[in-house]
Amino acid sequence: MKTFSMQTFIGGLVVGVLLSIAWFYGNATWNGALTPRAQETASSTALLSGAAPVTATSTTTALAVSDQPAGNSVTIESVTVPPPGVWVAVREVNAGALGNVLGAARAAGPRANVVVPLLRATMPGRSYAVELYRAAVATSSAFDLASTSVYVALDSGKPVIVYFNTVN
Repeated sequence: MKTFSMQTFIGGLVVGVLLSIAWFYGNATWNGALTPRAQETASSTALLSGAAPVTATSTTTALAVSDQPAGNSVTIESVTVPPPGVWVAVREVNAGALGNVLGAARAAGPRANVVVPLLRATMPGRSYAVELYRAAVATSSAFDLASTSVYVALDSGKPVIVYFNTVN
């Protein structure tokens, strides 16, 4: 009868861990833009049906933003996430779907009144979204959609996306 060596045991353990990781992360569904297909927030149903959000302030436990004038920046009322923080990205909303990222700013932990400068100004009377992303590296100095992952709220297990409207 053959005996198993320590290398065989460790090899089996590694294969088991890798299979567990693949099973755990295999349930995530992503489209080509690294944005979750299911954006389940309180106001997403209204946006997908073509209606504007009904409240002036949209919040989650991690993010709060209010309707605001159109312009070259967006002010986020509060970002409540643990260190090392997140990227706060402002995105267009086109026909109920998330569109281009207009700008992003780093929030290195809980912050109030985070100003996100935009590459292109928001337009009056339109809907936009604020989405949180984890940085690939805690010290990254530039937002890169390709190297970030969507921040998931610890309490809900869902992506943090909050919608707001611009006013005239």
